[in-house]
Amino acid sequence: MSKVKLFSYWRSSCSYRVRIALNLKAIPHEYVTINLVKDGGEQKKDHFLKINPFGFIPSLEVNGDNNQNQIFESLAIIDYLENINPEPSLYPKDLIDRANAIAITESINSGIQPLQNLFVLAEIENLGGNKDQWAKQLITKKFKSLENIMTKTAGKYCIGDTITIADVFLVPQVYNAYRYGVDMSQYPTIERVNKLLEEHEAFKAAHPSVQPDAPKQ
Repeated sequence: MSKVKLFSYWRSSCSYRVRIALNLKAIPHEYVTINLVKDGGEQKKDHFLKINPFGFIPSLEVNGDNNQNQIFESLAIIDYLENINPEPSLYPKDLIDRANAIAITESINSGIQPLQNLFVLAEIENLGGNKDQWAKQLITKKFKSLENIMTKTAGKYCIGDTITIADVFLVPQVYNAYRYGVDMSQYPTIERVNKLLEEHEAFKAAHPSVQPDAPKQ
């Protein structure tokens, strides 16, 4: 197995996804903290922009200290992990299940998380809005659609009874929902699946509260 280094931040939901995938696939890795809030954000500093010119985390470095071996964007990273370590697979073999897993994943990846990330929330605040209220209302609205989808696809997990990439993306987004005070009782399917996943060792080990850079309680 190649040397793997994850540039992460404890409360980053996108990094949280990759931590889950690394754990599910039992891939050893080094954790490198990029503090998103200290001194205006380390992700904006020159040393990190050489790693990821977009200034976002997570970023995954493979095969040693070489910026050309950086993979960024959580979905691309997880796709890479899937290919280097195909088992257990995060994609269902059944084509309809696979399509549904990707649809749920993309609804979170494109339709929810980007609209409540740090950059967007800062812009909302700059325009005089309430960033926390924005995030809460956004997630509340989007989760209504997600709940409707999952009532049709879920078994124990998002897609039947096997953990898939949809679950990897769901749990960090639910973490954000709780953070912004969303009433999760409105979404019984999402809440049930999330609670079960939170008991899985790979998800527990990826939780923000147990990361090395998480604030000490």
